[in-house]
Amino acid sequence: MAILSVNAGSSSLKFSIHPLRDGEVQASLLTGSIQGLEPGGTPDMGWTLNGRRGRRSLEASATSFAAALAGLRELLDSETGIPAIDAVSHRVVHGGRDFRDSVIVTDDILARLSRLDSLAPLHQPHNVAGIRAFREAFPTLPQIACFDTAFHADLPAVASRFALPRAMHDDGVRRYGFHGLSYQYIMGTLQRHSPRASGRVLMAHLGNGASLCAAVDGRSQATTMGFSALDGLMMGTRSGTLDAGVLLYLMEQGWDHDRLQSLLYRQSGLLGVSGISADMRRLRADAGAAAREAVELFTYRIVREAGAMAACIGGLDLIAFSGGIGEHDATLRADVCAALGWMGVRVDGARNAAATGGAVQRIDSDGSSIEVWVVPTDEGRVAAQAAAALIAAR
Repeated sequence: MAILSVNAGSSSLKFSIHPLRDGEVQASLLTGSIQGLEPGGTPDMGWTLNGRRGRRSLEASATSFAAALAGLRELLDSETGIPAIDAVSHRVVHGGRDFRDSVIVTDDILARLSRLDSLAPLHQPHNVAGIRAFREAFPTLPQIACFDTAFHADLPAVASRFALPRAMHDDGVRRYGFHGLSYQYIMGTLQRHSPRASGRVLMAHLGNGASLCAAVDGRSQATTMGFSALDGLMMGTRSGTLDAGVLLYLMEQGWDHDRLQSLLYRQSGLLGVSGISADMRRLRADAGAAAREAVELFTYRIVREAGAMAACIGGLDLIAFSGGIGEHDATLRADVCAALGWMGVRVDGARNAAATGGAVQRIDSDGSSIEVWVVPTDEGRVAAQAAAALIAAR
């Protein structure tokens, strides 16, 4: 058995194939992505199979996923050593209040997931479109939806409630939390490497989307994202936590829903503050004041929310960095940990500099009272394991 894990976005499709051995999902045999799927784009596929890299251009299509799936099917058919696919697992950002665990997709489930589009407009519509496309391209294979909200499904009541009328909470207006597939992988990895992972853990998934999660005994207790994937930390193009009064003010100035949504999801964050880019690497390379201010604000917001997460679980035993920025930006890790030094965090400079995202690495110094780890995440493997479990149970 092997599982094809996919993550469909607005302009890209990421994929990986995970073989199973004795019921356990293994590391990916094949990984890749298809870029340029936006309208008018030029589809291009790159992949790595057993350490060998490949790339090819794909024929553009009126429907973006048609080109992607045609190219992917051709790759699977032409390469030797790829096992037969038994199911396709899909990362879906929002499960709402109805989906606390992975599910085999039906027409009814797809319709219910589409109703959550407005809660994650950068992700949910494309996740659902991806499932529809794969159902059509691979009609004999079960399609499994795996939810980023599931890891936080058992948040304590006090951590999931807003201070809004009770009827709104009962209707589903509550904190859900996101990046759950990543946090599940990070936690499982930490538990294999450190006894402290069963204690008080702060996980930082830092990329174009960014959040923190505080966990105790491997279970989510608090997280920075809430009802939507907009809350919490400043992100690449998203504002993160914002005084709701700002939105009321802008509405008074005549801003409508679409303009506000574009501002909050696509024009803010690192891009909005810097006026240059949402890419942390580019901002690091820019000597200008605006780029520096954006990086400093990003760091400050992480530190501020980290303090809140630590307070919620009574201190920290371990901190883990992950995501594109968390895995590769040693300066950010050093700055965050220095600001949290009052808790006893100490980072070893050489270990931190050597941690470049290629492997699980511990970077705290010998005198640190809190362990600090860098954990490259693998959401696809978690989704594949969930799909394998569902198929086995069926």
